[in-house]
Amino acid sequence: MDFLTFLFANRDEALRLTLQHAGLVAVSTAVAIAIGVPLGILAFHRPAADRWILGLANLLQTIPSLALFGFLIPIPYIGGIGARTAIVALILYSLLPIIRGTHAGLASIDPAVREAALAMGMDGRQRLLQVELPLAFGVILSGIRVATVIAVGVATIAAAIGAGGLGVYIFRGVAMVDNRLILAGAVPAATMAIGADLLFGLLAKRFSPRGRSREAS
Repeated sequence: MDFLTFLFANRDEALRLTLQHAGLVAVSTAVAIAIGVPLGILAFHRPAADRWILGLANLLQTIPSLALFGFLIPIPYIGGIGARTAIVALILYSLLPIIRGTHAGLASIDPAVREAALAMGMDGRQRLLQVELPLAFGVILSGIRVATVIAVGVATIAAAIGAGGLGVYIFRGVAMVDNRLILAGAVPAATMAIGADLLFGLLAKRFSPRGRSREAS
């Protein structure tokens, strides 16, 4: 448990790197949600766009993370060394599970529910906001859950381009062949990922149809 001793001795730096890591994940996930949910809605309601949206998101997911960071560095405005490039890369990696989760959530709604909403005179926007999204919210949260866990892991590579985060300890430990430093970065990052997974898992269960029915009873 030498890494715990190291973290305690360097608690100010460890806290700073942890906050940097959490900041990268929070900002990138928030932007990915703002982009991915509308794209998932578009993919579901416009079958012609479905193949292109999901295909592009799948393609981005296949690019090795370190290579994606490298590809983004020379691109004007969004590239360079630092947090900006890292956030863009994390956004791209987070899109697929959010788009898929949104698409799957909307697809899981009983068509009879949509017909009932249509019979009540709701237009497309009203059906989406008042019926479809609330019913699909639990599945959408599951996609966000996966995206957040992916972002926590990929964010460790951000240290390679000067964006900080817990990857600083991991890269430093690899360079020095020091397992204590590697664990000092890996264990807090893993703990953050597990914590995020549990939190979103509880929220997804809370907003699932079964969770709603239990609360209603």
